[in-house]
Parts: sequence; structure tokens; C-alpha cells
Amino acid sequence: MDDLELLRMRDEVLPALYWMNAEGLTSAPSSMELARFLAISQEALDPWLGEFVARGWLEAGEGRFRLTAAGEELGKRAFAEDFSDMTGSTHGECDESCWCHSSPDEARRCLEERVGHVH
Repeated sequence: MDDLELLRMRDEVLPALYWMNAEGLTSAPSSMELARFLAISQEALDPWLGEFVARGWLEAGEGRFRLTAAGEELGKRAFAEDFSDMTGSTHGECDESCWCHSSPDEARRCLEERVGHVH
């Protein structure tokens, strides 16, 4: 297992487990369920799951895999990085540091400037 492939697989598997848990799908999928979700063969995935258990990122039990605290932190970070361009402000939407957050009147002015007018 080379280091680059390890990082690539870590950044595929751990965020997927983080997302599955956060969405309430499962907190501990089987390797078959995870392979299906990631669209790779179970035979290709299983050695990586074993490696991630050995590194302390996953716990294995009864054929299922669960993120450890360290694995959850890595999965959360990779998930946030992967989707950062989708979770920020949308086009025309102000961000957290916008001056409009200082008062309701400022918020109305900000909205008027962005939209063009308010009814």
C-alpha cells in the first residue's frame, strides 16, 4: 500500500462513513454495504478497511465498521473540504461577515442592494 493510495482511499472511505452516519443511514455499515455505496468491489475495499482498523480510524465488530473518534475527525475534515464550495454562501447571498448583520435596518438595505428592491 503506497502512501498516496492510502491517502486517496482514506479520503474516500472515512468521509463516506461520516456522511452515512450523519444522515442517519447507518453508523456501522458492513464492508459489502460500504463497497456498494462507494461503487468499488468488496475485495478491493476489505484490505483498506483492515488497514484503517490497524491505524485506529475504524473499529470492526460483527462484520461492520464504525468510525473511531480519530476516524470521525478525519472523515469530517475531508467531507468539509470536499463540499466546501457547496456549503458557503450562494450567489447573491451575503456571508457571515457582511455588514448587514449589525441590525434589521442594515439587513433590509443589504437585501435591497442585492435584489434591487424589496416589496
